[in-house]
Amino acid sequence: MLFANIPLYKLENVKFRAFLQEYTGKEIPKEATLRKGYVDDCYKDTLEKIRNRVSNNKIWVSIDETTDVEGRFVANVIIGVLLTDGPGEIFLLNTEELEKANHQTIFKLFDKSMNLLWPQGVLHDNVLLFLSDAAPYMVKSGKAIQALYSKMVHVTCIVHGFHRVAEEIRSYFNTVDQLISSVKKVFLKAPFRTRIFKTEAPDTPMPPKPILTRWGTWLEAANYYCEYYEVIKNIINKLDENDASSIKKAKDIFNNPDLKANLAFISSNYSFLSTYITRLEKQNMMLSESISVVKTVKEKLQSPQGAKGKAIYQKLENVLSKNEGFKIIEKISNILDGIDNSMEHLENLQVNDLKFYKFAPLTSVDVERSFSRYKNLLANNRRSFTFENIRQILVTQCNSFG
Repeated sequence: MLFANIPLYKLENVKFRAFLQEYTGKEIPKEATLRKGYVDDCYKDTLEKIRNRVSNNKIWVSIDETTDVEGRFVANVIIGVLLTDGPGEIFLLNTEELEKANHQTIFKLFDKSMNLLWPQGVLHDNVLLFLSDAAPYMVKSGKAIQALYSKMVHVTCIVHGFHRVAEEIRSYFNTVDQLISSVKKVFLKAPFRTRIFKTEAPDTPMPPKPILTRWGTWLEAANYYCEYYEVIKNIINKLDENDASSIKKAKDIFNNPDLKANLAFISSNYSFLSTYITRLEKQNMMLSESISVVKTVKEKLQSPQGAKGKAIYQKLENVLSKNEGFKIIEKISNILDGIDNSMEHLENLQVNDLKFYKFAPLTSVDVERSFSRYKNLLANNRRSFTFENIRQILVTQCNSFG
C-alpha cells in the first residue's frame, strides 16, 4: 500500500477489507496496527536495501529544496551509483524539513544524509559529484561540502541553466508573451469556446498552457502559435470580445504588426531548446552524450546575429562561465574520450576516479521528480502527517527493488 500511495485508512473500508481478505486468504490488520508496527520497519528495510546496493561504490548526490502546501521548507536528497560499465541505480535517500533554506542547512543535510547512508563511517572519497541548482546558497554550500568531500565536483544543473536562457528569450518578446497568456485565458474553463475551437479546427490541437516553472514550455507555446497562427487568429476573431477581456486583448495582440516576425524568429532560432532540455532530462545518459548536447545548444544559439540573438547567446555564456564544476566535468569527459591528455585542475582526483564519471548526470531532474511524488503524497485530505511519517512513507514509496 505504501508503494502504491494508498492511504492506510482505506483499510477501515469494510468492502476493501473484505476484498483483500478474500483474495489474499489472510487476516487484514487494522490501520493503527500497520502504522505503529510496520511503517517504521518498511522504512528501515528500505534504507538497509539502499545501503547494500550502494555498499562501497562511488556515488553522486543531488539536493533541491521546495516549499510545500503547509509552508514548510522541504529538501530531498537523491543519490546515484557511479559505475564504469553502465548507469547505476538511483535512490531517494532522505527528505528533511529545514528551518530555513541556506548554505548551512544544506551542508548539514548533505553530511547527515551521508552518515545515514554509511552509518559505520562515511566514505568521503566515494562522493564524486554533487548536483544542485545555481541558487547562491547552493553554490556556497557546495564549497563548504568540498572541504569535507575533497574529490567531489559540484555541478549546477545544466537544464536549470538552459531554462534561464529560455526566460531570457521570453523577456525580449513581450508581445508574444502576452499572446500566449491571453489566448490561454480565452479557453481556460470555457467549455463553450472550447467547443467552437474544436468545431472550427478539428485537426488543430488546443492552445498550450505553459507553466513558466516547467522547463521549455513557453518556447513550445511560441512555436505552436507560429505553426497555427492563421487558424488561431481566425477563431479568436469569431469570438465576441464583450464576453471576456482576454478575447479583446487577444484580438488586439493579433493586430500587432511585429507579432508574426517575432514568432518566426523564435520558432526558427530557439524552438530546438525545449527538445534538448527534454533530451537532457533522460536518465542513464553517458556523460559524453550530455556534453555533446550542451555543445550543440551553444552552436545553435550562436547562429542569430542580431542584437537580441547576441544578448541571448551571452546569457548562455554567463550561465556556463559561472558553473565551475561543469568545466571540470567537461575536461573529465574529454579525457575519457581521448581528446584531452592533461590532468591540470584535477589535482584532487586520482586517475582511477575518472572512469567513474562515464555515466555521470549533469542535471538535478531526479530530485525534481521526487517532489512530484511528495506533492501526490500530501494530498488535500492527507495533511495530518507528522514529518517523520512523511519521510518514512516517501522514502519507502520512491525506492522499489526488483
